[in-house]
Amino acid sequence: MRRTIGITVMVMVVVAVVGCIGIWLSRHKVDQDSVFHTAQVRRGDLLATISATGTVEPTEVVDVGAQVGGLIKTFGKDKNGKTIDYASVVDAGTVLAKIDDSLYVTALETANAQLQQASANKTSADANVLQMKAKLLQAQQDWERAKKLGPSDALAQSAYDQYFANYEVAKANVGVAEAAVEQAKASLSQSRAALASAKINLGYCTITSPVKGVIIDRRVNIGQTVVASLSAPSLFLMAKDLRRITIWVSVNEADVGSIYKGQPVTFTVDAIPLREFKGQVGKIRLNATMTQNVVTYIVEVNTDNDDGKLLPYLTANARFIIGKRADVLLVPNSALRWSPRPGQIAPDARSKKHAIKGAKRENSGDSGAVGASQSRGTVWIAHGNFVSPIRVNTGLTDGGFTEVEGKDVVDGMNVIIGETSRETAVGPGTERSPLMPQPMGRGQRQGQTSPDNPGVERER
Repeated sequence: MRRTIGITVMVMVVVAVVGCIGIWLSRHKVDQDSVFHTAQVRRGDLLATISATGTVEPTEVVDVGAQVGGLIKTFGKDKNGKTIDYASVVDAGTVLAKIDDSLYVTALETANAQLQQASANKTSADANVLQMKAKLLQAQQDWERAKKLGPSDALAQSAYDQYFANYEVAKANVGVAEAAVEQAKASLSQSRAALASAKINLGYCTITSPVKGVIIDRRVNIGQTVVASLSAPSLFLMAKDLRRITIWVSVNEADVGSIYKGQPVTFTVDAIPLREFKGQVGKIRLNATMTQNVVTYIVEVNTDNDDGKLLPYLTANARFIIGKRADVLLVPNSALRWSPRPGQIAPDARSKKHAIKGAKRENSGDSGAVGASQSRGTVWIAHGNFVSPIRVNTGLTDGGFTEVEGKDVVDGMNVIIGETSRETAVGPGTERSPLMPQPMGRGQRQGQTSPDNPGVERER
């Protein structure tokens, strides 16, 4: 009985030990089902940039409009004697177009006639004042004589009163005549203003260039009628100076914090793909726009265009230079993002808690924003079927490679950037487990196998 109990206890101990060993092996077994992909740490130069697209815009645009309505009669001539058209180079004061001025000439003649009439009315009013003053003088003298005689047998009372009334009426008439003179003066001034307005409107029939520049857009044709009622119609769009060009670049809100005034920028245009242009940030506009919940800011990039190669409204592919590094160690960002499974870590490295738990957390942040500040990270190197961590300090990144430094990282070192299953790496033709599902070949339907498998009826 005691012997049976002892054997039972021994069996239970053996089972427990085997179970513990199995659990330990399941947790720390060597993972041989993967093939590691590596890349070399290399030494080189790093340029961190922010990429964005924009549009080539003239630095200053002038919209030439018409202040009067009418029929477009003719176009002017540019510096080369050619009719004003797209890309015409003009000087300030150059005639761009002429509007039919028939109505405005008539209006000018009418205003001129009204001025002459007002001038004649003013002369008549001045003469009437003189006449009223003469009558006042006569009435005053008659009244003075009447006062000396007084009401008597020589001068009746009614006559006496009449002389006094005549004198008062004459004074009032002088006042009325002088008021008429003032009215004539106002009418004369009004007529002069109307004449000046008619002359200005007639002058507006000739559209001239306000600045020296280039015609970007001609928006009217000969024979077209323009109507200037509530707003001035636009006839021509001019660029003041195409030797200076501005690129309006749309920058995402996540990158705009790295943009500053005077920052160097390089860009290309599809029209000249092999040439790289240079510029610098002029200003950051604060009126952000939102499109499908994406907030962007317009950044103005100023550049020279002395050779005239940059045309207005070309699409520009800009790169804002965040930083440069020369002769530094570089690793692919995928090496900083990759982290192993616990069974892949070398036994001597498993005691380093940070190698397992901290690697994934730190690596996930090392290759984030382009041009990120220095932080800690981990790369992994292969030793047969195991991997070992190497701690590095990460610096600038261009989105593909990251600057690293550390006492254990050297030029030419192979670091792991990914892995694939060994079956995938070996390729087709390898032996498959009979328990795995077999792919269906041509002529097979679900529930049927090939003729090589016995016991299954062939498809008829």
